[in-house]
Amino acid sequence: MTARPMAGAMQPYALTLDHFIDHAAKWHGATEVVTATGDGGTSTRIGYAALRERSRRLSGALLSLGLAPGDNLAVLAWNSQAHLECWYGAMGVGIVCHTLNPRLAPAHLAAMIAAAADRVLVASADLAPLAAQLVSLCPGIAHVVLIDEPGGGDVAPDWGGAEVWRHEALLDARGQAAAWGGFDEQAPAGLCFTSGTTGAPKGVTYTHRSNYLHTVHQLQADASGLGSGDAVLVAVPMFHANGWGLPFAAPAAGAKLVLPGRHQDGASIAALINAEGVTVAAGVATVWLGLVDHLDRTGGAVPSLSRLMLGGAALPQALMDRLEQRLGVTVQTSWGMTELSPLGTVAPATAPRRRAASAGRPPIGVDLLLTEADGTPLTEQRGREGRLRVRGASVVQRYFGQAEPAVDADGWFDTGDLAVIADDGQVSITGRAKDLIKSGGEWINPGEIEAIVGALPAVALVAVIGRAHPKWGERPVLIVEPKQGAEVSDAALRDALVPHVARWWLPDAIVRVAAMPIAATGKIDKARLRAEHG
Repeated sequence: MTARPMAGAMQPYALTLDHFIDHAAKWHGATEVVTATGDGGTSTRIGYAALRERSRRLSGALLSLGLAPGDNLAVLAWNSQAHLECWYGAMGVGIVCHTLNPRLAPAHLAAMIAAAADRVLVASADLAPLAAQLVSLCPGIAHVVLIDEPGGGDVAPDWGGAEVWRHEALLDARGQAAAWGGFDEQAPAGLCFTSGTTGAPKGVTYTHRSNYLHTVHQLQADASGLGSGDAVLVAVPMFHANGWGLPFAAPAAGAKLVLPGRHQDGASIAALINAEGVTVAAGVATVWLGLVDHLDRTGGAVPSLSRLMLGGAALPQALMDRLEQRLGVTVQTSWGMTELSPLGTVAPATAPRRRAASAGRPPIGVDLLLTEADGTPLTEQRGREGRLRVRGASVVQRYFGQAEPAVDADGWFDTGDLAVIADDGQVSITGRAKDLIKSGGEWINPGEIEAIVGALPAVALVAVIGRAHPKWGERPVLIVEPKQGAEVSDAALRDALVPHVARWWLPDAIVRVAAMPIAATGKIDKARLRAEHG
């Protein structure tokens, strides 16, 4: 009997995130990471090779503070070079980067720090008062590292028993370059808590493998499609689900990375785009509305910009048209969530039809399923509204600190979103299951009303919430933020709805607000609207 020959083999190559910055340093070492100072001065800049060297030194410094692989490092910071160094410096040696959203309440942040057992807190210098508050609430914090510091001097009244380090002083004193990698690709790399606007915040643990594969998803041609010739402005905060993964994708592609710091007003963003020749920019719609308003006031332009990647709330068609026409760009709408790392779907830049209602298609590695409320798959997956479920290598399996899985028996994660998948595979998010209004035993979908009213020229932002009703259970309330200088009557708002929705869907009340409340995630804060107007 002839023996079967020994099978060949491929090299073991752990999918760990240090490979991204190693690649960028070796093959795109002079390509810059640029950070806006926000004080009118010249932006700071560094090449990937030098950034790798500083990050490795920071790895050694973090280890010297008593952190070990698997420990969590709390980071309270804006998008900057120093923040990026903390990511790679921590993750390179297996320390978990726990990003904190400075727009959340101190009590919420303190609860997250306590749950993660953080012992070292990195904070932007202008957030020092908040950081000091957190130290007082979290006695487990032994060290504070201040980054992005414009100058010396005391920046907070009392740090309690915590030892405070300036970033550069820490590198000078303890910055011995540490070896990267050498651990399992399934090791945790990042920790991000949901905002808590729909209940208690939940922690999502990203692994090196999940973030590596998410980067592959992001770099696909029909997703971000980044190349070494791009200059990428990451206006989405790095504490929002890894900055949509772009701080990994840019060095992986060898693209220039442009970070705006704290200041994201229209004037600052316009100046940064033009100074750095930005070609691709990512962020929520409110950032780009501010940019367009600024350019309209000044008569300026951003000729280098070719694409905008938008996430967050659904985009009215009129707003998408305005962005594309005024900026001369292609808008790529997308959908995702913290639990998805966060990319779920994205509209290809080459799509023949630009539909604001479409969130695009999933990249390879992300699978979608529409179900009934009880989890039963819809027999027809095209053209019917259902509850959207997801599974894939970068989708949460179990929340941080919880024993029970976050998925069903078949591995599907229930997003809580309602969606329709068109014949061409384009996904439209039609609402949140929790936002549905039950009136007289029948459902009203606020998303449909919001899409119609949001398309009116005089409307800037719109939201629909349910208000308790003694007879019908709930009735819809329409809340509108008119565009600056514009007026729109109640009759005009109702008339816009009449041809498209059932009469019993028409709102019982219409409320105008000077400014729509925005949650920490950049979306409309419906929890606050319900508290104030429900």
